[in-house]
Amino acid sequence: MAVAAVPALGFALLAALWGGGSGAVAVVLAVGAPAAVGLLAVVGVPARSVVPLCGTARGRLGWAAAVFLLGTSGVAAGLLAYRAGVDLGGAGSRVALTGVPYAVAAALFVPGRWVRRGAVTALAAGVAYGGFAGPAQARQRRHEAEIARYREYAQVQYLGAAPPGMTVARVRVGAAFGVEYRGVRPDEFSLASLTVRSPSAPRARCPEPPDEDLACTVDARGGIRTVRRIPGGTAEITLIRRYRGMEAEVSSQTLDEPGLRRLLDTLRPLPDAELERLMREDRIDSGF
Repeated sequence: MAVAAVPALGFALLAALWGGGSGAVAVVLAVGAPAAVGLLAVVGVPARSVVPLCGTARGRLGWAAAVFLLGTSGVAAGLLAYRAGVDLGGAGSRVALTGVPYAVAAALFVPGRWVRRGAVTALAAGVAYGGFAGPAQARQRRHEAEIARYREYAQVQYLGAAPPGMTVARVRVGAAFGVEYRGVRPDEFSLASLTVRSPSAPRARCPEPPDEDLACTVDARGGIRTVRRIPGGTAEITLIRRYRGMEAEVSSQTLDEPGLRRLLDTLRPLPDAELERLMREDRIDSGF
């Protein structure tokens, strides 16, 4: 009965929220609410034998208002759940679902025990799905989509063991994979960076002509070592080597050359568990 009487209003609310936001919803309610309550009151006339409250004109009006308020609250809750990412099926299913809250609300006024139990069961199922199971599924889908987005360039995602006294502070994903290592002690500055590039990226080489502030050498395996003098008496050391077809580069002004070599020696594919930990700790972003 209620499904036939007012699903159009629920659908109008759905369309208004999609297209115009809360302002459009207010307009739809202002225009449609009196009409929907009146239509429900008319529908309540033949329901007098089933719903005792509909035995009088005042009772029918109260019943219609109650069904409208409860049903519209259910539609609003469904809209909020949908906007939060809860899966409510295809467009046809969503349109059909706009009438269900009104039907459940109307069933609550039927004296039959089993009818009311069925309505309460349907209400409990809707609350459980829309408030708990549905949002959990939506979060899982978003999480999986985020992982897939980060894994788009999985071929360059290699992580080296953090040097002693340091930890992974930030990871940047993209066509190149970057890792920033920082010291764990706040009173002591230490920084090292790792970058892994795909074979399609231009290969690193010593500058030509040579830079007077940069000492650059190439070993027998094609690895590159550079030391750049920085004003103040410090130096930045950079090591570059080929690794599984990729090009891995480490550099630091605070970590010595043996420490950088150990960092390169410990490179390994970034495991899923480590990726998820970095995501949970908000240490990963798209930076290239």
